[in-house]
Amino acid sequence: MNDRELLRYSRQIMLESLDIEGQERLLAGHALVVGAGGLGSPVAFYLAAAGVGRLTLADADEVELSNLQRQIAHGEADLGRNKAESAREAALALNAGCRIETLTDHLQGESMAAAVATADVVLDCTDRFSSRYAINDACRAAGVPLVSGAAIRFSGQLAVFDPRDPDCPCYACLYPPDGQGDEALSCSESGVVAPLVGLVGSFQALEAIKLLSGAGATHQGLSTFDGLSGEWRRFGVSRDPACATCGDRAPVRRMAPMPGP
Repeated sequence: MNDRELLRYSRQIMLESLDIEGQERLLAGHALVVGAGGLGSPVAFYLAAAGVGRLTLADADEVELSNLQRQIAHGEADLGRNKAESAREAALALNAGCRIETLTDHLQGESMAAAVATADVVLDCTDRFSSRYAINDACRAAGVPLVSGAAIRFSGQLAVFDPRDPDCPCYACLYPPDGQGDEALSCSESGVVAPLVGLVGSFQALEAIKLLSGAGATHQGLSTFDGLSGEWRRFGVSRDPACATCGDRAPVRRMAPMPGP
């Protein structure tokens, strides 16, 4: 790091659990952010500001007026623009030294696998169940940690799935595919309070920073947040040997998954 970088990241470098070595790992790290909307906005901002050296923002959608209530990477001047490109410009305004790339086509199949394989950590900020399962499959295949967030109405969730740990569950262990389609509840149908996506997205960014820098311990289990009561709850989640993704595809206990913003 040069003198400017030492000053810029000094408040992180002084943290004993991060220090210069951790900051250097951040600067050398690559995070793939799938979805540049409500969750992806704070994720992109905080990862860029914290000094993650390379970000890839993936989103095929365009900015719409209804997005502006919560998707803070975009402004009125961005209406009609691709979300990944708009978020890239906003994040670069925070830290021009961050290398930020965009993927503006819908990731699926080989393109999803290729994007995930280049990353050190993947953050799922999507709002489609099909995308969530595809991202999970690609992360399991590539051995890349996945930080998954979701928010709807006043409720948020976060979980980290690290395939490098043989005992760690995957997204499909927690929410087994059961024919649940993308027609399920979404923010466009059920609404979401604006700061909730900022809270969950910030939580995702924190976990990604820990994974990249080596600071602290990876989040375990599933955390849920009730915005109306202000209460966090945490649930232990075990790897299921019958998981359709990382097990033998036998039936498993089901929980209702939450979409994102």
